[in-house]
Amino acid sequence: MKIIAIADTHGLHHQITVPTGDVLVVAGDICSYGTLAEIEEFSEWLRDQPCRNKIVIAGNHDEPFQWENNSALQALTLENPTITYRQDNSIKIEGVTFYGSPWTPTFTDWYFMADRGSVIREKRAMIPENTDVLITHGPPAAILDNVRGIPQGCADLLERIQQINPKYNVFGHIHEGYGSTRRNNTVFINASVCDGRYRPVNSPVVFDL
Repeated sequence: MKIIAIADTHGLHHQITVPTGDVLVVAGDICSYGTLAEIEEFSEWLRDQPCRNKIVIAGNHDEPFQWENNSALQALTLENPTITYRQDNSIKIEGVTFYGSPWTPTFTDWYFMADRGSVIREKRAMIPENTDVLITHGPPAAILDNVRGIPQGCADLLERIQQINPKYNVFGHIHEGYGSTRRNNTVFINASVCDGRYRPVNSPVVFDL
């Protein structure tokens, strides 16, 4: 299975070239302003991408998925069976289990925020043990999560990953952390398309499973 991963397009998706693949994973922050119109426009673009399946999760910029979920889902899928939205649940495609989680540790006044400690720990505990590809908006602690020398990732996410050992963890959120690395049994992929100045300069990340 050829998987293509992107995140943090922030309305600039038309500047991205997506290669052909089996599954396109979108790890949140498709919006810049957080509107239904942005989601509809992204969906029209997504429909035309050369991947047979598309999995989308929300990020902290994607307000409608938190407060207008039904409308956001309708805008995203447009009754297109190739597009699926995952929020704290899984989908199995050709025997591979993907799980999506939009939550990041609280910072300022954004969306899908969960306070560090017991609140976000409950969100992480929901990730099932049989997950092959874990899609989160934000990174685990100390892995591709550095902003100006300060790590921003989630310690509870890292702890859960160490418990269940998914093959891959795809995320974004920290634009400066674009790239991939392996730790033990898991490959971590920061697929942020935009850099720290919100320029869409990073290519989609391609991997096989």
